[in-house]
Amino acid sequence: MSFNKIIIVGHLGRDPELRYTPQGDAVCNFSVATSEKRKDQTGELQELTTWFQVTAWRRLAELANQYLAKGRQVYIEGKLTQEEFTGRDGNRHTALKVNATEIHFLGSRGEEATGISATPAQVTKTAAHSDEGHAGTEPLSDDDIPF
Repeated sequence: MSFNKIIIVGHLGRDPELRYTPQGDAVCNFSVATSEKRKDQTGELQELTTWFQVTAWRRLAELANQYLAKGRQVYIEGKLTQEEFTGRDGNRHTALKVNATEIHFLGSRGEEATGISATPAQVTKTAAHSDEGHAGTEPLSDDDIPF
């Protein structure tokens, strides 16, 4: 048996970008940064930031686009993948990508903690992942969303 699940709590590095596939499925991309403080070899406190590129699909994508903005704190659950690419500087880089299956909006638009969330159980019924890398879903009505 194999298992791939990641949980991230961080802040959006840019506003979400929503687009639609030719089949009409919504897809939303945004970046999330996590940070932690560690002491380096000299004993000085250093902040280590890790960036994740997040993709949400269908109704979850539309909600992310509607309620998230740069700087907003968010909780993400999903599947982690790693991609290598050559940057503009000609060097090889690694990108951490997350296919989101659950998103919790941790603060209001003004960053006051409200606990608003959007999970697959509340927003969509999630099926197995397809070859396109996103979950097949059956949308619920807007009345089923708790906010």
